[in-house]
Amino acid sequence: QVQLVESGGGLVQPGGSLRLSCAASRSIFSIRTMGWYRQAPGQQRDLVATITSSGNTVYTDSVKGRFTISRDNAKNTVYLQMNSLKPEDTAVYYCNANIATMTYWGQGTQVTVSS
Repeated sequence: QVQLVESGGGLVQPGGSLRLSCAASRSIFSIRTMGWYRQAPGQQRDLVATITSSGNTVYTDSVKGRFTISRDNAKNTVYLQMNSLKPEDTAVYYCNANIATMTYWGQGTQVTVSS
């Protein structure tokens, strides 16, 4: 069981950058997979990136080369560095953790990319 709190969202111009943080209420050292998902208005919640306890990462095609997921186990925090942001990146971004057979979500943080 874990509580997740996202932060770092906001309004940014196209081409800009943001770094999202996901703070967990417990150690994430033993959580095999954590990730970031996003949901735009009227759309489903889609995977953005995942990272395993061994550091392996997976990205959806649309963010490859622009986004970087990382984890700092000592700080119980997962990050999403977002560069070269596009208007289509606008969405609520959610942190995710899988523990055993359970899935946990944060409350989300809004990212808006607009000029």
